[in-house]
Amino acid sequence: MTEQEYNQAEGIRRSDLWKMEDSPEKFKYFLENPDEKSPALIFGSACHKYVLEKDSFIDEYAVSPRDINRRTNAGKEMWEKFCAENPGKEIISADDYDTMIEMRAALMKCPLAKKLLTGKGQTEIPLFWTDKETGEKCKAKLDRLVTYRRRKYIVDYKTTAAADTFHFNSSIWKFGYHFQSGMYAEGLKAVTRMKKLPGFLFVAQEKKPPYSVNVIEVSEEVMNAGVAKFHQLLEKYHNCKALDVWQGYVTDVPNDSFVPTWMERTMEEDM
Repeated sequence: MTEQEYNQAEGIRRSDLWKMEDSPEKFKYFLENPDEKSPALIFGSACHKYVLEKDSFIDEYAVSPRDINRRTNAGKEMWEKFCAENPGKEIISADDYDTMIEMRAALMKCPLAKKLLTGKGQTEIPLFWTDKETGEKCKAKLDRLVTYRRRKYIVDYKTTAAADTFHFNSSIWKFGYHFQSGMYAEGLKAVTRMKKLPGFLFVAQEKKPPYSVNVIEVSEEVMNAGVAKFHQLLEKYHNCKALDVWQGYVTDVPNDSFVPTWMERTMEEDM
C-alpha cells in the first residue's frame, strides 16, 4: 500500500488523534485546514523511506540536481523539466539525500538497529480496525514487525535531535510516543487477535553527525499509559463527533493555575 493509498483509506490515525490532547477545537481546525508539509517533516518522511525501503525510494521521491540556478531563465526551464519528469513525487535536495545516505550507513553500524530495521520481519504494515468501545474506525502503519527474544515486537524508527535515553524518554511524553505505542499495540492485537499486547521498540537516530543511534524498549508501565491515553482520546473524539461540539481550552468554568513539579521541588528546598 502506497502512502497516498493509506492516507485516503478510512480511519483515524494517531497523528490526527493526538491533536485531541491539545483541544478538540484544534483537532477539527487542522483536520479541515491541514498544514503544508514543513521541510523538517519532508526530510523525516524521506529519511524514513530511505532507511526502511531503500529499493523503492525513487518511486516516491526525487532528488533535485545540484547545478540548477532557479533565478535564471535557463535554470527555471531546467527545474520545470525536472518536475515534469517526476510527477507526483516529493522533491528533496541533494544535500538532504547525502545526509540520508550517511544516516543509513550509521544505522547499519549498530548491530541491534540493523537487525531490527533490515533483518527478518515485515515492513510498512497497514492496520485497519474498529474500536469495540466506540465503534470508531482506526488505522495505523507499522514501520516493522519482528520477532525478538521470542516475542512479537513493533519497531518504530524516529529521527530526533537527541537520541540519548534521558532526552528521548522526555520526547516520548512530549510528542505522545507513549500514546503511539499504545494505539499501535492495540491495533495489532485487534487485527491479529493476539491474547497479549506485543512489545514495542523505538530505534532513535540523531539528525546531525555522527548520527548516533539508540534503541529504547517501551516498558509495561509506559505501554499501559499509552493504551489508556489512546482510549481516552478516542472516546473524546467519538463524543465530540456525536454531539458535533468541538470545545477549546475552556467551557463554563475557569481553569485553575498550578505549581509545576520543578517549582515544587524548589519551594521544598527553600523551606
